[in-house]
Amino acid sequence: MARTGNKNVQAKLVLLGDMGTGKTSLVLRFVKGQFFEYQESTIGAAFFTQVLSLNEATIKFDIWDTAGQERYHSLAPMYYRGAAAAVVVYDITSMDSFVRAKKWVQELQRQGNPNLIMFLAANKADLEEKRKVAVEEGEQYASDNGLVFLETSAKSAQNVNELFYEIAKRLAKANPSRTAGMKLQNRSQQSRRRLFCCSA
Repeated sequence: MARTGNKNVQAKLVLLGDMGTGKTSLVLRFVKGQFFEYQESTIGAAFFTQVLSLNEATIKFDIWDTAGQERYHSLAPMYYRGAAAAVVVYDITSMDSFVRAKKWVQELQRQGNPNLIMFLAANKADLEEKRKVAVEEGEQYASDNGLVFLETSAKSAQNVNELFYEIAKRLAKANPSRTAGMKLQNRSQQSRRRLFCCSA
């Protein structure tokens, strides 16, 4: 019988997007189950960890939540380099943030990690009456660029856990020996080695 949950995967995940799109709110909703109406802007980047247990693996996320302000843009490669997954976030009430999201996607594509798992999150889905970016626009762009698309709301928690679970499922399926930003620890092998080392 196959053992389940015996694979431990550590994965670096980065969130990118314009200022005010709700990147920090998405992470806080996922990691702590919290939402604050007024979230201070991130300076540089914030770091969070979270563990998700799936049937096939336990995924430990190292989450880098980057600042959206233009003045921090030059720091971004430091955070997305070596990432196993990236979430590019835009705000459905701001066409500018959608345009900026496309620039982030192009930048990630240029940096050339072919194994990078990329998601496009259309955040603030609770503000339907102020929507400026149609669902179809986001879906079409994601499908043209090989991204996984989800509409989310950190405020109502819509699709927030789903977003991170989908990333975790794809990371568990990926071949860890080839995917940047992932380390596999096979505990059973290590303990076997210890058992045999000293039997005199």
